[in-house]
Amino acid sequence: MRRRTFLQQLSALGATATLPMNLRAAPRSYDPKAKHEIKVFEVPFRKTEKGRQLMARIYQPVADGKNAGPFPAVLDLHGGGWVRKDRTANEPMDRAVAASGVLVLATDLRLAGEAPYPASVQDASYAVRWLKSKAAEWNGDASAVGLIGSSSGGHIAELIAMRPGYPLYNAIPLAGYDDTVAYVATRSPVSDPYARWQQAEKKHPNLVVASKTYFSPWDDIHQGSPMEILQRKEKVVLRPLLIMQGELDDNILPEVQKKFAEAYRAAGGEVQFEIFKGAVHEWTAKPGPNSDRAADMVKAFIARNIRMA
Repeated sequence: MRRRTFLQQLSALGATATLPMNLRAAPRSYDPKAKHEIKVFEVPFRKTEKGRQLMARIYQPVADGKNAGPFPAVLDLHGGGWVRKDRTANEPMDRAVAASGVLVLATDLRLAGEAPYPASVQDASYAVRWLKSKAAEWNGDASAVGLIGSSSGGHIAELIAMRPGYPLYNAIPLAGYDDTVAYVATRSPVSDPYARWQQAEKKHPNLVVASKTYFSPWDDIHQGSPMEILQRKEKVVLRPLLIMQGELDDNILPEVQKKFAEAYRAAGGEVQFEIFKGAVHEWTAKPGPNSDRAADMVKAFIARNIRMA
């Protein structure tokens, strides 16, 4: 209760902070090398204002003699340049993480063609709170929810973590729960949307259109930029952050990502920045050594950052 009160006060103040060491308790009972069978099923998430049914996919570890749960809970936010993809986009990673003993929830998000920024961020904020309200039904522990985000999903994850309780993002009501998270693991996040747009103008015309569709009005590209939020020295909360970046990514350049990681550290945040040699933008979508390494890295990151309630 004292920890929850502290986090609520921190969110209300919007203070730049990480969780103080005296509030970081021992890790939960989670072994990232464990092997669980998993149950995968889907449930309705929420309906959009235009009547489209968004769905949620749950990856639930099966309790066994070594670990009967409740299991740590993670929300996965899909990529797709804000204009495509859905809850299934990150399935290989979601399955791998769930099989180690983590309840994983992957949800659809509104796409830019339906509603521009901050609609998908609002969906994600609601999804954090919704997961907290539902986790016990799926043998999950919602007291230290984490985020996994890929590409544009990483952008959304960073915004949610940095701006907990932000009124613009908390627009979809769910009483009794907040959208604070404990940690964020990302693959190729769009940490600097404006730099990404500049690169798109050179290499990816389709991403120019995606950016213009999502950030409408265009000035929102600056309001919703994790990098520019830090540069403006806004009051934020900085959670432990994992950034996994492809060496050969010509969508989000490694040097741009490194600059964000350095700014995050300079602001007082804890960040693990990892380059994957020979990897392009969506390397986790295909089986292989880099995908295996990424899954193992995410599981180890979760293990380090799970805290007692």
